[in-house]
Amino acid sequence: MYDPTVARLTYRALLGRRRALILGALPLLLIAISVVVRGLAGADDQTASDLLGGLALATMVPIIGVIAGTGAIGPEIDDGSVVYLLSKPVKRPTIIFTKLIVAIAVTMVFSAVPTFIAGFILNGNGQQIAVAYTVAALVASIAYAAIFLLLGTVSRHAVVFGLVYALVWEALFGSLVSGARTLSVQQWSLAVAHKVAGGDLVTSDVGLTTATILLAVVTVLATWYAGQKLRTLTLAGEE
Repeated sequence: MYDPTVARLTYRALLGRRRALILGALPLLLIAISVVVRGLAGADDQTASDLLGGLALATMVPIIGVIAGTGAIGPEIDDGSVVYLLSKPVKRPTIIFTKLIVAIAVTMVFSAVPTFIAGFILNGNGQQIAVAYTVAALVASIAYAAIFLLLGTVSRHAVVFGLVYALVWEALFGSLVSGARTLSVQQWSLAVAHKVAGGDLVTSDVGLTTATILLAVVTVLATWYAGQKLRTLTLAGEE
């Protein structure tokens, strides 16, 4: 289910100079803001939780997920180079799974690592805040990568749709409409973070069991459907 050649090509595409600069911009901004906040406000658990929840988990992680998930396959479909990949003796689900692993890895590195660094800067991991949000970023990275990889497979406007979902649905509607929070990757990952941190600093509108099930179901279904769409794309190309 994992092809090293496909993985190498995908890493090369995602970590090219231009895209790497984009991927690194938000993590550097998060760390810089954390340094300033720590210098001005000192070590404060509530401030750390608010910043990590509002900037890292609600903004940085989904945007990086959009870039990595859609970038893992979208550009190849847009410029037609995916035809050369599909002509190789590699099963379509293997292509999708390999690209998913790469997208997850890139999203985790560029989101979870800076989240932990920022949390440690803000309050030295007091009340497990840094670890809790790092775990949340890791969990969210898996679901976001699967969702946005699917979008990259089915739409030429995947980046736009991904940003609409991340910034409008999760950030806007998720903060205003209680029902929307149940269908939010952010809230699902917060449920995991709440379990890690304990206490009341990290909260979620979704229970841990529900969140775990939804994370698994969405990831599996998105990956499976992306594989099916890639098969359809192959047939269309052959015709």
